[in-house]
Amino acid sequence: MGDMPSAAVTQFFQKRIANPVMRHIPTQTLLETVGRKSGEPRRTPLGGKRIDKQFWFVSEFGEQSQYMRNIAANPRVRVRLRGRWHSGTAHLVPDDDPHARLRELPQFNSFGVRTFGTNLLTVRVDLDS
Repeated sequence: MGDMPSAAVTQFFQKRIANPVMRHIPTQTLLETVGRKSGEPRRTPLGGKRIDKQFWFVSEFGEQSQYMRNIAANPRVRVRLRGRWHSGTAHLVPDDDPHARLRELPQFNSFGVRTFGTNLLTVRVDLDS
């Protein structure tokens, strides 16, 4: 791993260490997409904020993230907020200022996204309920 660029190191750490642990924390917000190749549910821990019937978050690696590729193939997702699942439809919002959006979202996750993110992209999930 000595020659890996920082984005690759961050992605490795998230995929192999942080995400598997965080998925098991009952209060952790999760985004569930459908794997575009496997058709299986894929759960990704992330931070964001529910505003009325929408859930907003910022992808730190933009459309290069696996979950973003899954959204492109099938925008129907589920979001676990405070232990409860909500179905919805995800929309990429490239015209939204992701840095301004991060200032409105929970600061702990926003710090990580700002620090390690290389291609920030705002996402809005329109929740069914």
